[in-house]
Amino acid sequence: MSSDHYFSPAPGTVLKTRQITVQLRGQDRLLTTANSVFSPAHIDTGTEVLLKYAPEPPLTGHFLDLGCGWGPIALHLALASPDATIWAVDVNERALDLVRTNAAALGLTNIRAVLAADVPTDVSFRTIWSNPPIRVGKDELHELMQTWLPRLEPKADAWLVIQRNLGSDSLQRWLAAELPSHFDTTREAISKGFRVLQVHRD
Repeated sequence: MSSDHYFSPAPGTVLKTRQITVQLRGQDRLLTTANSVFSPAHIDTGTEVLLKYAPEPPLTGHFLDLGCGWGPIALHLALASPDATIWAVDVNERALDLVRTNAAALGLTNIRAVLAADVPTDVSFRTIWSNPPIRVGKDELHELMQTWLPRLEPKADAWLVIQRNLGSDSLQRWLAAELPSHFDTTREAISKGFRVLQVHRD
C-alpha cells in the first residue's frame, strides 16, 4: 500500500484522474479529481457543511482557501465573487494542478493555486475559508492557524469546519487562548458531526 497521504507534497503514485459531477452554487459541475488527494470521489461532508453554513463571501478582495485539495471551496468562492482573487493553497502539487484544471474547466480566471511560499507576504485576506488538514497533527495544525489567521484584514472573518471527534472543541479553545485579543472565535453551526467556527478580527 502506498504511504502517500493527501498532504504529501509530491505523491509518488501513478496519476489516475477521474471525472465527477458535484453541485456548486446550485448547479451541477463536471470536475476532475485524482488519487492521492483528499476526498477524490465527492465533496467531503465537512466541506459540504462549510459551504452550507458559511455566509456569502465579500464581493472583492483577496480570499484564502487553506488546504484546498482539488478545489471545491476555492471554486465556490470564485463563482460567488468573480471580482475577488482566491488563493488556493496546499502542499500537494497534484491537488494544485487539479484546482487549475477545474478552474479552467469552469472558465474561472480569479483563482491562484499555489504553494504557501508563493503567496506574497504583503497580501492580507478579506476572508479565509478552510476545512483544515487535521490529520497533519496538532503542532502543524496550530502552526497553520498562527501563520494565516493573523493575515485577516481588520473586520474580516475566517470560517473553519472541523469534525467534533477530531478536536473541534479543543481547537476552538486553543484559538481563543492563543490568538491576539483582537480576534474572537465562536461556534456558528453544528451539523453531521462537524462544527463551523468563525474567527473574527476586530
